[in-house]
Amino acid sequence: MQRGLFSEVFPDDVRGRLAGLVDAPDAVLPHLGGTLADVDVLITGWGCPRIDAAVLDRAPRLRAIAHAAGSVKGHITPEVFERGILVSSAAAANAVPVADYTISMLVLAAKSVPRRVRGYASGGWPDGPRPGVPSPGERAGLGDATVGVIGASRVGRLVIERLRAYGVTPLLSDPYLDEHEARALGCEPVELDELCRRSGLVSVHAPALPETYRLLDKRRLGLLPDGATLINTARGQIVDTDALTDECVSGRLNAILDVTDPEPLPAGHPLLGAPGVWVTPHVSGARGRELRALGEYAVGEVERFVTGRPLRGEVRFADLPRIA
Repeated sequence: MQRGLFSEVFPDDVRGRLAGLVDAPDAVLPHLGGTLADVDVLITGWGCPRIDAAVLDRAPRLRAIAHAAGSVKGHITPEVFERGILVSSAAAANAVPVADYTISMLVLAAKSVPRRVRGYASGGWPDGPRPGVPSPGERAGLGDATVGVIGASRVGRLVIERLRAYGVTPLLSDPYLDEHEARALGCEPVELDELCRRSGLVSVHAPALPETYRLLDKRRLGLLPDGATLINTARGQIVDTDALTDECVSGRLNAILDVTDPEPLPAGHPLLGAPGVWVTPHVSGARGRELRALGEYAVGEVERFVTGRPLRGEVRFADLPRIA
């Protein structure tokens, strides 16, 4: 993993727990080379190079890889699975801060905070002369909002669970779930076009796949009601940036984007100054004090492996085409 992140993902107490399970170095390996000859379990993180056949040939004892981050697609190759090596990801741990960020932004979006912040910055109270007084006929708050969730991923499911605490029954569009499974999550299953037509708040939690590229294109963005807010913490490619820019610059739609396409947006991009738009620099995932949860999850997987128990975050080769 990136050398600078090692001590944050694995602080002293987490490294101590790992040392009680296996013989482990107290620092990150400098490279995936001859040092792997005696390795049974490899812990990886952000920045790990691809583990291909050449690497595996130098790791004849390797039996498990525990990824102390989210997606494994950047470094795990098909050869890993072909050789019967177990793969685990801490994506479930990384999903928690993303879901927390999403709910925070949904709460703010339901009160039109991004748009009001822009108005306030230009001087005066956006809704009139009296601070704190609601506008007549205003519908704010999550309680009776129509929220659409695109994708029942790990993050999507956590967001759904948190929305239910607000009394919200989200609309859910996910081609991998049948109606019974969606309702068991506490959602109303709908096709994506219907979700767009009905939702005042839309949160994207789908993986970046060929079939999800620009899933929210000009036509579907045009289905969203006037004043709707799109929140994207998944991948920027899922949304047609040019089409979204047109809708937001016109003031018809609002957006809170933690991911964009391209990423980052170039300086001066119209979205960065559009009314009702916040663009945050890909900060929803684990950062700072949250990083230790990834190390704890990976160490928990090592413990499960050495004690012969199933891995909680096992990634199977058949899962790759439909996960982030």
